[in-house]
Amino acid sequence: MTENTALTPFRINIPQADVDDLRDRLAHTRWPDAVPGRDDRTDFSRGIPLVYLKELAEYWRDGFDWRAQEAQLNEHEQLTTVVDGQRFHVVHARSANPEATPLILSHGWPGSFVEYQRLVPLLTDDFHVVIPSPPGFGFSTPLSGTGWELARTTDAWAEIMTRLGYERFAAHGTDIGSGTTSRLAALYPERVIGTHVGCDPRLLGLVGSVFPYPDGLSDDEIAQIEAVRAEDAADHGYLLMQNHRPDTIGPALTDSPVGQLAWIAEKFRSRASGDDRTPDESVDRDQLLANISLYWFTRSGASSAQFYYEAEHSGLGVVMASGVPSGWAVFDTHPLVRRAMDPWKAIGHWSEFTQGGHFPAMEEPALLADDIRTFFSSLHLAAEI
Repeated sequence: MTENTALTPFRINIPQADVDDLRDRLAHTRWPDAVPGRDDRTDFSRGIPLVYLKELAEYWRDGFDWRAQEAQLNEHEQLTTVVDGQRFHVVHARSANPEATPLILSHGWPGSFVEYQRLVPLLTDDFHVVIPSPPGFGFSTPLSGTGWELARTTDAWAEIMTRLGYERFAAHGTDIGSGTTSRLAALYPERVIGTHVGCDPRLLGLVGSVFPYPDGLSDDEIAQIEAVRAEDAADHGYLLMQNHRPDTIGPALTDSPVGQLAWIAEKFRSRASGDDRTPDESVDRDQLLANISLYWFTRSGASSAQFYYEAEHSGLGVVMASGVPSGWAVFDTHPLVRRAMDPWKAIGHWSEFTQGGHFPAMEEPALLADDIRTFFSSLHLAAEI
């Protein structure tokens, strides 16, 4: 049977009954007993503080306007299409510039296309922006079955760009999205103009496991990397659960909005520039809650966790494309990131910023947009010479 390759127009329209149900559930939250001495709203040493979580939940219930966020998200063209049996949701923000370059943006967890909401208008003078949601994320639900890992998703991305009429395109990604970005270039080098990755010092937590220790480190430099590894390991409770037991955490995330809120909001806490900032001090509170609301309304807290399980059990390694130009933008930079990730200085475009963090499109959209534009402009100039 030939698969239906239709591109179906889509608009977000969450039923009012679902919006009312969310508020009702938040109003009847069964809170844990407060632990004496745990009243500092900025102390995340044991996870998200209860006092801070209650503040966020109250605002989500009484102050947050989903319909206003929904209207903003619907300002861009959206569509769905079925690839390999899976329905995919795609944001397609076309440029008015006839010379614009197609650009696919790939996100990870716990992000969504909402993550790029403030970035898109900064790019559409120069790019036709395409944002597909990975299988099990947002409106790329429900999952059609098991086996949706990075490689299969990358092939779907290439097919989606073909259906949109883009034979050649640029690619940017963060988090898991940097994996699909790199794999696109490795598997489709004749189609990918260049890849741009946004990252932060959490990458150093992968040194010694995914990436080797670079040669010639001093004792102090090794100690710095070990400190990042230790901090990163302390944040990996969610990762171990989603890597190995997504079916166990899934029902809690689907049934309890406060559970979903705590599970995601904690990851938006920022330590950029040496300052500990709560999630809604790191990113806009309404954008944060729009992202979390999307997980709630689509029940993708459970299905997005499956992506981690598939990645952990796929046996896929890191893939880099040596023949495709690449650019990196490191936010909340650390002096050892390039030493560890690019010891040979093979990456032609490398930018470092003291601002931002793991979600640069939400934290520093202007800096990210400028860096994306600068990198891909340099490729056009080089092609003309």
